[in-house]
Amino acid sequence: MKEWLKISCLLCIFGFVREIRPSEPYVTEYLLGPWRNITDEQLVQYVYPVGTYSYMVQLVFVFLITDFLRYKPLIITIGATGVIIWSMLIWTTSLLSLQILEFFYGTYMAAEVAYFTYIYAKVDKKYYPRVTSHTRAAMFAGKLVSGITSQLMLYLDLMNYKQLNYITLGTQIIAMLWAFGLPKVHKSLYFHREKINTDIDQQTQLPGEDNLDVAVPHPKATPKKPRALLLIWEHTRTAYTNPRVVQWSLWYAIGLAGYLQVTYYMQVLWKVIEPEPEIAWNGAVDAILTALAALSALAAGYLHTGRLKPRTSLLIMVFLSALEGGCVLICCWTNDIYWSYAGFIVFGGLYGFTITLASAEVARHLEDDIFGLVFGFNTFVALIFQSLLTLIFITGFQLDPVGQYAAYAFYFIGVGVLYLTSVLVEWLWCPAPESETLENSLE
Repeated sequence: MKEWLKISCLLCIFGFVREIRPSEPYVTEYLLGPWRNITDEQLVQYVYPVGTYSYMVQLVFVFLITDFLRYKPLIITIGATGVIIWSMLIWTTSLLSLQILEFFYGTYMAAEVAYFTYIYAKVDKKYYPRVTSHTRAAMFAGKLVSGITSQLMLYLDLMNYKQLNYITLGTQIIAMLWAFGLPKVHKSLYFHREKINTDIDQQTQLPGEDNLDVAVPHPKATPKKPRALLLIWEHTRTAYTNPRVVQWSLWYAIGLAGYLQVTYYMQVLWKVIEPEPEIAWNGAVDAILTALAALSALAAGYLHTGRLKPRTSLLIMVFLSALEGGCVLICCWTNDIYWSYAGFIVFGGLYGFTITLASAEVARHLEDDIFGLVFGFNTFVALIFQSLLTLIFITGFQLDPVGQYAAYAFYFIGVGVLYLTSVLVEWLWCPAPESETLENSLE
């Protein structure tokens, strides 16, 4: 087996196993069940927001630490924090323990950046498209298996909500142990980019001096941290002075923030619509949504490859954003749980298409070696937006779940209106042929 394919397979196994978390579709059912003494108001107001804020604060630090520590330690951290989280879910009962758990959940999610960037430090650039699809597919496959497993366990009455956590804990232990076996990374994009070359230079001798230990003089090495920070700043400046990168990065961040908020509290909404379901179909919904999102992402990638012009892509996003808002309205304005399920599934499928399209448009205008930096920063901006949504609608106005989701629906509709306005302004300001893109007209 080729080395790049071997490394890809090793990382994909980690991603697959880590995503097998059958307890996640039912975490709200579990927390509001007889195993814990907590109300739905405490859960929404004092528990879940901690995870949102923790994720946002930790992401920027985790990104830099990931590069400095060369990826593998952070991948191990993903597994270790997973073990901590589900151990606390099973064996603790207090409100404080849940808040501490949510802090670790922020770490668990923030450290995911190491999973997505590790492979780029280990394989040649020509394999980037393949390894990217491998790692994404592994995660989708894990989530699909997770949803099917959880639904079967409950439907066949083999496990209850609490017992599903034992499966999740087991997969996190396996993922952590597997991470120790990943190959080490000897260089990284910023803090260790010239380490190998420096070591080689120090061993080079003068021509004709084979018997003398005289090294070739070379300039004194510049301290790594200032150089790394300077390079980060230069890459950031280069990326975000491109108008198209800014335009699509903003959509990426706004769309991701809305998606995270909708998925984070959906189980609470379903609990309001159907307080005591005979059987909750959350696992099946997760499985169908994952499959549909994967197919949508593939469709977006196929359509984007040389087929969609920038303004056409923007108009598609305008239309799909409005549809996403409509799906969220269906989720919260119905008294039938199955209509809410259907709205959420279609919403997830649409999001899989739009986020893939936005990612492709951002990547189209970037240099190869700054993908991780830009998408990491865009995710950080998305978490700022998500924190603002939490602060305004949950902590501030303290809306009930139905009111919250109505607000999120109009948030997506508002995004569509915003980008429709930007398309119209761009068309009036730059009525040049489509081949003359916005960035060329501004240069």
